[in-house]
Amino acid sequence: GMQSHLQALLSLYKLFCPEQVTITLPGKMKTYFKNPEGPWKAAIAAVRQRNQGPSPLSQAVFLGTSQPQSRKRKWNVQMVIPASSANTNRLEEDREKNCLYSTNQSFPVEQLQTFPQLLQNIHRLEFPSQMGSVLTNPLLLHYMNCVKDESIYLRLYYWMGQMLQEECTWCVVDNPHEEEFKSFLETVYKAECFLQEGFSACEEFLYKTLPLWDGFCCRSEILRLVSWIPLSSFSDIKPYLYDPLAQLFFTSSIYFKCSVLECLNELLKNWLNCNVIQMDSDFPS
Repeated sequence: GMQSHLQALLSLYKLFCPEQVTITLPGKMKTYFKNPEGPWKAAIAAVRQRNQGPSPLSQAVFLGTSQPQSRKRKWNVQMVIPASSANTNRLEEDREKNCLYSTNQSFPVEQLQTFPQLLQNIHRLEFPSQMGSVLTNPLLLHYMNCVKDESIYLRLYYWMGQMLQEECTWCVVDNPHEEEFKSFLETVYKAECFLQEGFSACEEFLYKTLPLWDGFCCRSEILRLVSWIPLSSFSDIKPYLYDPLAQLFFTSSIYFKCSVLECLNELLKNWLNCNVIQMDSDFPS
């Protein structure tokens, strides 16, 4: 019998090749295939809104998928990276009892203040429940670089990916928090410089959004993040990185051209440094 998803597929065939589908299909059916022009319509609406003011056609669209406004905006008007914090009185009591901790008991991350503390308790630390706080804590970034726990990177990957998706000012239309998004991108970039490697969530975000980027919004922050994209084959990154940048490069100002060249120069330096480190680890002295 006729199933709804098969009817949707046949209706799509009938739309492009009506002579190939001779059966009668119902007029009203559930939409099973998203409109591929969604991202371009969102980008055009964003440009129209920026040049002419608010437009009734503006809608929150991220890569063709309609997204409601971030729910946290109802409760928190600012985009804040979560911090590792606890009750002050509780912290004072914990400091007094610090010497009584057994070797198997975890060390409260809120008490981590100095590098010697990190060295003494490196086997008893636990990452905070909100992984975003790691980005602004150099000691936790040191710890993250030492333990190389895959679950830690996965937690940070999911959190960062969601934040980048919800706050991207040129993919989510009607987002007035550009300065906050700039600050967040700058924080991510500083963490990448500290770790000397890029985040996979950031890499995916750049590959998805560079084709929609106008080359103006958050320019310096975006180009800095591009310089930390991990090394991969040219065929893999050409359609996602070089092609979108090339389109902007040939239609933009001299300043933008110089910024792109500087960004690619930094990208090459990072790749060379990463390759040297990997070679050193492969061949013991």
